[in-house]
Amino acid sequence: MKPTLYGAPLSPFVRKARIVLAEKGIDYDLVPLDPFRKSEELLRLSPLGRVPALVDDGKTLADSGVIAQYLEKKWPTPPLYADDPYLHARVVWFEKYADYELVPLCTFSVFRQRLLMPMMGQGCDEQLVQSALQKLPAHFDYLEQQLDGADHLIDNRLTVADIAVASQCINMGHGGECVDAQRWPTLAALVERVKARPSAADCLAQEAAIIDKIRARTAGG
Repeated sequence: MKPTLYGAPLSPFVRKARIVLAEKGIDYDLVPLDPFRKSEELLRLSPLGRVPALVDDGKTLADSGVIAQYLEKKWPTPPLYADDPYLHARVVWFEKYADYELVPLCTFSVFRQRLLMPMMGQGCDEQLVQSALQKLPAHFDYLEQQLDGADHLIDNRLTVADIAVASQCINMGHGGECVDAQRWPTLAALVERVKARPSAADCLAQEAAIIDKIRARTAGG
């Protein structure tokens, strides 16, 4: 039986898990679950009420980082972490950097305020968006420096580090902002490189359709 992934397609964490699944050629089912509603089903699968959750062979896991490492162990080809202990730790470092440092700004501020709040009938707090945009350059400076002109963050190949960082920047893009390619050319190129991969392109096409519906509904309201 193929794995089942639960979660909202626009979540950067769900996107990360979907790209990992696709990169490894794993056929799976996606079941949409709204993380804002904390349904009994969501809490049964994910005790903290967060997405994504994964069910595979009757076993349940929650948290995108946990899911990604599980998929890496069970389906090691192609590798999306690293065998070298230091490089493996560096992949996890950048993944956590994206999940903890970028998410409050890219996703919980720009994306949420510009797209989700109007959808829910609430106004966009543009002051919060601008505050996030003032804080992001320091993070982008760091990532640009760490890339040091390379195509990828670790070992000159795609890893979960790239996927996690790009996923947050994609959400920022959904909120109408992008990584300035003149100021951060290597980081901007990395984001575009991840977006262009077939594993991400399928997700992004589905996301674009959802966003079009959200904007049409918001405009109609």
